[in-house]
Amino acid sequence: MEIKDLKPAEGSTHRKKRVGRGPASGKGKTAGRGMNGQKSRAGGGKGAGFEGGQTPLARRLPKLPGFRNPNRVEYIAVNVSRLDSKYEAGETVDGDTLKAKGIIKHATDPVKVLGDGEITKALTVKVDKISASAKAKIEAAGGKVEEPC
Repeated sequence: MEIKDLKPAEGSTHRKKRVGRGPASGKGKTAGRGMNGQKSRAGGGKGAGFEGGQTPLARRLPKLPGFRNPNRVEYIAVNVSRLDSKYEAGETVDGDTLKAKGIIKHATDPVKVLGDGEITKALTVKVDKISASAKAKIEAAGGKVEEPC
């Protein structure tokens, strides 16, 4: 058997319906569209959302004000007090360890460390963003903040 021998199963394919090609086709003259009217003409019919002449729902509802930025980055906020309770001294705080400890759902999520609470352990922090107060508290505790912050 070769590729040239392959054919669809018997009865699984159908011929294309050629409408408007004479009376012998069975779909000649009006091409199965009936006599006159909007639906018999090319491009005929009502558009999507047409409601019989009443004002469509899309026009009846109020439009919300403002603008939603599609490029906005949502950071997951993690406070230094949470880091203090979950990490041991000398550990590194990054996406992988935050996920392993159940603080965030995905290791690739952007994280911002905030300065709420106290921190007593020296940690190395490698997250996407960090607030000035959090940075000060981490460095005061003997830790260090590395890029990409």
